[in-house]
Amino acid sequence: MKKFTILFLLIISFFGNAQTITEPKNNPEKWSQPYEPFRIVGNLYYVGTYDLASYLIVTNKGNILINTGLADSYPQIKANIEKLGFKYKDTKILTLTQAHFDHMGAMADIKAETGAKLYVDEAELAELKSGGKSDYELGKYGITFKPLTPDFLLKNNDKIKLGNTTLTLLHHPGHTKGSCSFIFETKDENRKYKVLIANMPSIIIDHKFSDVKAYPTIQKDYAYTLDAMKKLDFDVWVASHASQFDLPEKRKEGDPYNPKLFMDKENYFKRLKDLEDDYLGKVKEESQIK
Repeated sequence: MKKFTILFLLIISFFGNAQTITEPKNNPEKWSQPYEPFRIVGNLYYVGTYDLASYLIVTNKGNILINTGLADSYPQIKANIEKLGFKYKDTKILTLTQAHFDHMGAMADIKAETGAKLYVDEAELAELKSGGKSDYELGKYGITFKPLTPDFLLKNNDKIKLGNTTLTLLHHPGHTKGSCSFIFETKDENRKYKVLIANMPSIIIDHKFSDVKAYPTIQKDYAYTLDAMKKLDFDVWVASHASQFDLPEKRKEGDPYNPKLFMDKENYFKRLKDLEDDYLGKVKEESQIK
């Protein structure tokens, strides 16, 4: 009788703790559309889908994977890494530019299968542990990705080191509380490059900043990020979404290696200016309402 009671309690506990993951549906088709993996510059490779960018940084001590798309991106990312000639299980470090389901969907599965360590901006801790449920805006959808506990929490300008590569995390909050970009140096046969993997600070709320009680510093954080991103110096840049840096227009699948395609700083600053205009327009609108 005692064994039965213990088993019953274990079953109740299991179902009581079970979490239903509900990834939002009706996402853009291009988020799941396959895209041929390719070398961007030096030891940086694109392994994501047509629009959800995932990046593989290959080092002499294993590899770093940044972002994992939707849950259904998992087999594509794995296949893309192998197609490039690298071993999927050589993924030693995982990290992300923002804790939203469209960049975190496959993170838990990839972490479990590779044993890689997860490094995140410390401000994303609550969102990772809640599976996105605590997010100030997307939390309305509930748990949208498998919850995770990071191995390492990072602050602005902290380093992620693996082999011959060192990434610097840049805290760029607003889009999420712990949105971040990364900057690092790489080289090829011709020269050295400073590479920026940018998390562009787009605004995802329709209502006022002052209405976001779960994120009271949101307006100030956007202002900080826009200012910080205007001051960055780099040679090559990419972003969390392929469409944000015009990947499909710049490069056709099968095109040869050409880092110059991603050295368009003018486009970066133009896109940043458009986002700043969105921000200032929202601030002005709120001040007029008051």
